[in-house]
Amino acid sequence: MPGSPVFAGLTLLLLLWLPPHPAEAASSSELEFAQQRPPVVGQSRWQPSDPIRVGRGNAYLDLSLVGTVAAGGSTASDIEGGTQLGGHDPNQRGFTLQGIELNLSGAVDPYFRGNMSLSYALDAGNESTFELEEAWMETVSLPWNLQLRGGQIYTDFGRQNSLHLHSWAFVDLPLVNGRFFGPDGLRNPGARLSWLVPTPFFSELSVAVQNSHGETATSFRGEEGHGHGDDEGLPFAYREPENDRGVDSIEDLLFSARYSLSFALTGTQTLLLGASAALGPNNSGDLGDDTQTEIYGVDLLWKWQGARQQGGFPFLAWQTEALYRRYDAGTFDWDHEGNLGDDDGNGFVDTGTLVDPVTLLPAVMARETLTDYGIYSQILYGFRKGWVIGLRYDYVDSEEGDYEARGLLLADNAGAGSSVGRDPARDRRWRLSPNLTWYPSEYSKIRLQYNYDDRRDMGEDHSVWLQFEFSLGAHPAHRF
Repeated sequence: MPGSPVFAGLTLLLLLWLPPHPAEAASSSELEFAQQRPPVVGQSRWQPSDPIRVGRGNAYLDLSLVGTVAAGGSTASDIEGGTQLGGHDPNQRGFTLQGIELNLSGAVDPYFRGNMSLSYALDAGNESTFELEEAWMETVSLPWNLQLRGGQIYTDFGRQNSLHLHSWAFVDLPLVNGRFFGPDGLRNPGARLSWLVPTPFFSELSVAVQNSHGETATSFRGEEGHGHGDDEGLPFAYREPENDRGVDSIEDLLFSARYSLSFALTGTQTLLLGASAALGPNNSGDLGDDTQTEIYGVDLLWKWQGARQQGGFPFLAWQTEALYRRYDAGTFDWDHEGNLGDDDGNGFVDTGTLVDPVTLLPAVMARETLTDYGIYSQILYGFRKGWVIGLRYDYVDSEEGDYEARGLLLADNAGAGSSVGRDPARDRRWRLSPNLTWYPSEYSKIRLQYNYDDRRDMGEDHSVWLQFEFSLGAHPAHRF
């Protein structure tokens, strides 16, 4: 919570270390890729991009703070969890505190380094939320180009999943990431081993094992089964997530792997390719089913940077990710108590219970495998120093499940019901998002974005968001 002693103490420490004079702008690195920069020898004035450092030599701690706020509105009536799937997306008309991230990173000793990211935000009800996004220790001196990381870690899947809010190229999360990995991304306690393959070009292979349960394990053993249900509260795949069988063997954990390679096409062009996979159990249906989830993805990043670039500009970058998911939906009986769905004894199936359209009795769901897929593609053009124009296209869809084709009804406790049709958490939708970003300096950015959303069975919506972000201290470098 923002009022906790830990947060207050760290905030006070930050304020005590800040100088009374204004910051000076710098332009030593490309703005959309934050890099850690050590203090300049002989520099007399602290700047916002300089480390706020405790300790020195082989054991030190760097502090940094990033704040992100958005303002705007939408024609949608279901902004949070509806048009906006990300936990740090703008979540209401008016203002949204998307996140205040406090990062602590540094060297433990000559053999290990550590990193921790704490995030505070406000939901649509103005309730404070706190997240431990990452907290890990990593080796720096293993032989054979190996590196081991352990703790609370983001799953190394694609390009978007492991990015923090301040590294996003758009105001909100891509639809396919929000649908497959949930509002907060796929991350959990575990360990990851990576190998820098000895090739003439950059080539890295990583494998990881993590816990498969909790709210950050959407599509697997997430607390709510998966994703967002509809307004009536129906769960994903219209089955309650009651198959949480715990961890009895290694097969109950989440396994992932990624291979990426990068090489220069010319003196001004770079290409990066990647392939990822995540496999693990899910908790769909009644206890006893061995239900599993498989997610596969491929990604591409092509970047051109002018031969006479200054501060990273001009540049042109095209990034695309495509994901595919196979999800085992388990057996499930909507007659929870064995009383034909009539808990109140009035002779009718209770409100909120799914019933078969033929028998008008609580529906019995058979096991089936569901197939979903999605893609986003974005292009960024840094046309002059500090100015970037972007465009992103999102598309998600699925193959119709047997349960969707049955014409199930939602009972009304009066002998009738309304048709539920396609599952809104799997239904087709697409989005087009142009934006314009201005970086006044390395320490701040202002972004204006428009979203055109088209959701099957729900219609079209228009949203406009203005985002402001500031940073203090040297943030750890993010991979290219």
